Amino acid sequence: MISFGRTVAMLGVMTGLCLWLGDAHPALAKPGQCAPDVYAAATAPATKQDPQVDIQCDLTLKPTDIVTKRIIISGASASGMTLDCQGATLDGSRGTVNFGRPTVLIRSTKRKGGDWSVPSSVTVRNCNIKGALRLQGLGTNGQAKEMRLSSLNADHTARAQAAAPSRIALSGLTIVADGRVPLYIGPGATGVRLEKSTLAGKSDGPALYLDAESARNTISGNRFAVASKREQIAIDGSADNVISANRFDDPAGGGIFLYRNCGEGGTIRHQKPQRNRISDNTFAYRAAFRAKPAVWLNSRNGSRSYCFHDPAHPFGSSLSSLDFAQFNTVTGNRLVDGAASLIRNSDPSNVIAGNSQ
Repeated sequence: MISFGRTVAMLGVMTGLCLWLGDAHPALAKPGQCAPDVYAAATAPATKQDPQVDIQCDLTLKPTDIVTKRIIISGASASGMTLDCQGATLDGSRGTVNFGRPTVLIRSTKRKGGDWSVPSSVTVRNCNIKGALRLQGLGTNGQAKEMRLSSLNADHTARAQAAAPSRIALSGLTIVADGRVPLYIGPGATGVRLEKSTLAGKSDGPALYLDAESARNTISGNRFAVASKREQIAIDGSADNVISANRFDDPAGGGIFLYRNCGEGGTIRHQKPQRNRISDNTFAYRAAFRAKPAVWLNSRNGSRSYCFHDPAHPFGSSLSSLDFAQFNTVTGNRLVDGAASLIRNSDPSNVIAGNSQ
């Protein structure tokens, strides 16, 4: 027989879980087509007084549209919506009102009660984006306050994933970077699919960042051509992703790096960059002898000064600063004008096979 006290305790645990899950799987009707006034608001010129538009309905743009307002897609009410640009341009480039901010932001929002309203099953397609697209859950990045506080708990990965956008489809995009990371898949985001897209321009960071605690994302059939001194794809404490059939144009700064940013900003990194599948990609080089690795498993392994900035806890990067990039597969990739040495691995659990020049 279960005692009254234990029953109350179990209810408390279930209530706490629901608090974190919020709207991770909302049972909401699919949004309808946006009303004409929403389209008019979205396509009106951005000003300092009116810089953005919040979209929670299906918005279809005209191919000739040039949108200078930030597109914000927030919370569970946006779940199921589609933004179809039909070739239109979303312009957040230098000289515009919104330069330095994400051109498109898909984000969870925190309710007064402390739970999270989470967008899921959102589609963004056929857009020319000047600037950046960002997914945001607990915080803007792995060092955000909500991430840092959550990381003090042993179930941090589940918390971060429950509070982050999920099942986001990004297709037929061209994102031209202007110094920022053009595509940032934020902490905890799951089920994101990027396909048939091009990332170009210039970035101080990677072309694509898969941040801490994110998982089960698919990056397939894309072209990576961002001019950067860093790697094209950063897999930072992200797990169970598929990176396949992509083309990397002269990735001299690096192709795909797997690591874990131990302790950066005082946040304990929990999840390890494991069980990722990197297959059938093409890395095409101009001067491979100058290039950093095409794939580098365990690229940091505690070699950062902030590795010991997280508090002492018996889990995650607080317990060990190593990357633990293990149980990944790197197969069937082609290194055009490159060499086998461009795939670097230091752990025997990873499978490296069938890669060719």
